[in-house]
Amino acid sequence: MKSLPLGDLSLDTFLSEYWQKKPVLIRQALPGIKPPIAADELAGLACEEEVESRLIIHDAMNDQWDLTHGPFADENFSALPLTHWTLLVQAVDHWVPAAAEFLSQFYFIPSWRVDDLMISYSGDKGGVGPHYDNYDVFLVQVSGRRQWQVGGLYDESSPRRADAPVKILTEWEPEQSWILEPGDMLYVPPRVGHSGIAEGDNCMTCSVGFRAPSHRDILLDFSESVGEELSEEIRYGDPDLVPQANPGQITPEAVKNVQEILKQYVEDHDALAQWFGCYMTSPKYQDEETTQAEHHLADVHQHLAEGGTLIRNEGSRFAFQEHGKMLWLFVDGRQYICSELMADLIKALCAHRMIGADLCILSEGHDSLILDLLNCGSLYLSN
Repeated sequence: MKSLPLGDLSLDTFLSEYWQKKPVLIRQALPGIKPPIAADELAGLACEEEVESRLIIHDAMNDQWDLTHGPFADENFSALPLTHWTLLVQAVDHWVPAAAEFLSQFYFIPSWRVDDLMISYSGDKGGVGPHYDNYDVFLVQVSGRRQWQVGGLYDESSPRRADAPVKILTEWEPEQSWILEPGDMLYVPPRVGHSGIAEGDNCMTCSVGFRAPSHRDILLDFSESVGEELSEEIRYGDPDLVPQANPGQITPEAVKNVQEILKQYVEDHDALAQWFGCYMTSPKYQDEETTQAEHHLADVHQHLAEGGTLIRNEGSRFAFQEHGKMLWLFVDGRQYICSELMADLIKALCAHRMIGADLCILSEGHDSLILDLLNCGSLYLSN
């Protein structure tokens, strides 16, 4: 088992005293850390059409901010000023196996809550200004030095600069300040104001963000999911209707009827659990094409027999639920209903990025599941 990147803090202490409560700096959380990607390779990723990236430049003399979205060209980087710039590349774990491995160190938080690994690379004094996020974030320094300041709780009503393309807080007073060296890590809860500024060149920071869907998104997606399965003939009814003084009145009884309609769907535990598993494992980028070339069972067996392994696609999400003697496996928004005989395989797929022949027992259930995951692109073969 991997050691946790929490320094001298136990997991119980971190969760009870800091998680979603207050920031904490952990010195040498990851001692001897190496960047999961070289700076020039990160710039190369930012030149790819399918990769989400941003370049932020601050004109400190005039206090003007400029934001450009990728994909970029080599000329964009050769024209950068000497200072006050930051390149941000989202979901690096989707494209770089070493970044996906880095991200897996944070699975002490349920992996279905982990969103992605964003990597920022800054010139001297580069940053994105004081801001807040609506989700938890671990900020890991992997090269160079960065000053981090934190303080205050903010929300959508907090004043921001109207003339800047990035959401910069205008009324912000830092309460704590640190210089982070490679291996140091800062945890920041949702809505806590923070700002990071590079101290010198070659400043790379890994940001581990978490999935925190808004209540609005949860309600919209769940209601849409339920509604797609309902017949138009299932209608509002009021068989206990009684005479009322004013025909225009919506009575408390009518509102209660609607409340009962809604409750019957929310209180259907299995339907809610199925929706939630699919929702929380849906791909970050819905238009991702992960389908691979078709695999055949004999080739998969031979690959495993020769010592090969199965690897989870870097952009795929796996989770499971236990339902009596059955397990529900959720992968990239799909649901698989599996018997308890497959429990070891299911749990290994959800806990590890790589599994070998010892867990891929040659049986009908295992074979069909593995073959489908391979053909959907959620798994791939590796030596």
